[in-house]
Amino acid sequence: MFRNELRLAMLAPISWRVPPRHYGPWEQIVSTLTEGLVARGIHVTLFATADSLTMAHLDAVCPRGYSEDPSLDAKVWEGLHIAHCFERASDFDLIHNHFDFLPLTYSRLVQTPVLTTIHGFSSTRLLPAYREYNGHVQYVSISHADRAKELDYLATVHHGIALEKFPLTQKDEGYLLFFGRIHPDKGCAEAIEVARRLRRRLVIAGIIQDESYFAEKVQPHLGEWVSFIGPVGSDRRAETLGGAVALLHLINFDEPFGLSVVEAMACGTPVVAMARGSMPEIVQQGVNGFLVHNLDEATQAVEFCAELGRRGVRASVEQRFSAQRMVDDYIAVYEQITRRRI
Repeated sequence: MFRNELRLAMLAPISWRVPPRHYGPWEQIVSTLTEGLVARGIHVTLFATADSLTMAHLDAVCPRGYSEDPSLDAKVWEGLHIAHCFERASDFDLIHNHFDFLPLTYSRLVQTPVLTTIHGFSSTRLLPAYREYNGHVQYVSISHADRAKELDYLATVHHGIALEKFPLTQKDEGYLLFFGRIHPDKGCAEAIEVARRLRRRLVIAGIIQDESYFAEKVQPHLGEWVSFIGPVGSDRRAETLGGAVALLHLINFDEPFGLSVVEAMACGTPVVAMARGSMPEIVQQGVNGFLVHNLDEATQAVEFCAELGRRGVRASVEQRFSAQRMVDDYIAVYEQITRRRI
């Protein structure tokens, strides 16, 4: 039983629409994977917000993403959304959960197997839930670095992107780029410091997740050389990433994956990243960017980015991080799970 016979439920988060209008990396991966599976002839029902766009069958109870509509109570709509999917569990051969830990608590109430992609641990306080269902629910990690030692994993599946949406940019526009959440974890203040040392223009793109951090560490530096353009949607994403001399990913936490890192590379833009979390799995030293350990190394690395050919940077991710490769990997995981039931 597979391909045309598999009935798959794809359970998406409902913080944002699928695909997201600007921010929403989990929702973006759900979209890329869902559309790729449908193109392979797999019957997918996408459980997401009602305004989501998909070629799969869309089943929704939540009208919009609660991060886009403050009138929606997140807990209420998350409960309704997850329950709606699991109430239909018997209609499916497999439920693929991208909703973090909460759907695990429904998994023993249904006969349908549940696969959970763990998109990172926002806190170690989540681990008791994952430990409780370890072995009953199958887990996939998004990088080798983001695995919890006490959990069992069926596979690691690195994210993939639709490469055609991130065409190679032959020539940069001369600016450095920070692209991500405005939060201490993501290293926006560090990017500003590197740009200051180099006296290079810095463009900051992303949602403000920590207002006090933005007010204290970012806003005072805005001006002629540092600009904040806010969240960037799909209409400007490739242009913004591709125009940079380098993407500065000077993170202060162990990054589970880093979708913008791969997207920048696909456009030919090298990445200077702190050697934490998944970055050593993505950044190839002197090929598509540089791994660094402090701001002195980051400052020096930016100067070497011009020596990296943009075609070579793109080539380094074309096979490893394509949407097609991600779809292939998940199909292999689905086959493992469904074979166990025969």
